[in-house]
Amino acid sequence: MNSSAPVRGLIFDFDGLMVDTETAIYQAWHELYQEHGHPLTIETWAQCVGSDFGHYDPAVELERLIQRTLPWESITQRRRQRVTELLQHQDTLPGVRELLQQACDHSIPCAVASSSSSNWVNGWLQKLDLLSFFQNVTTLDDVGRAKPDPGLFLHASSQLGLPPADLLVIEDSQNGLRAATAAGMRCLIVAGEITRHLGFAQAWQQRQSLQGFNLESII
Repeated sequence: MNSSAPVRGLIFDFDGLMVDTETAIYQAWHELYQEHGHPLTIETWAQCVGSDFGHYDPAVELERLIQRTLPWESITQRRRQRVTELLQHQDTLPGVRELLQQACDHSIPCAVASSSSSNWVNGWLQKLDLLSFFQNVTTLDDVGRAKPDPGLFLHASSQLGLPPADLLVIEDSQNGLRAATAAGMRCLIVAGEITRHLGFAQAWQQRQSLQGFNLESII
């Protein structure tokens, strides 16, 4: 991988990178744990950020802690309602729209590669009027394997018609960074509230925010 080669396409993560959904999802789980007398630290939660619950399942862990099964159908419905309430007025994170517009102005194709479901990601992109910026939206439904597996990024690469070495992945999580690295892609890390304490030594670059990012400098 040539870290100085021009970037010909961008692949965006969604949760925590484009919209801070991660904080709301964590808060809803944190409140559920508190109801049952147990803490849920950000450090513990960060294990599943950017992935599915294959590596760490908070539901399985909570039942282990309280030593009994829980009525997950009703709990999940209530938790999702809480997440919706917390996200009611969420917009894109700083710099996201500006970077997408820069890419559009310079004819740099963009894709989304997310471990979340198609309904979740496309629903948000439609709500935020962002779908038109993307040539492809790849989700867990398309590949069946969440990050850190590289499949999501490789599928997006194929759909864009660009080799991995020409692409820049923009991520906020360790699972996303591992997936991008395994796919042979450069990865720019913009860590969020949930992942800011983590180390990202393998990242191509790290930034506090996408605000002020100059796309012209890398294309």
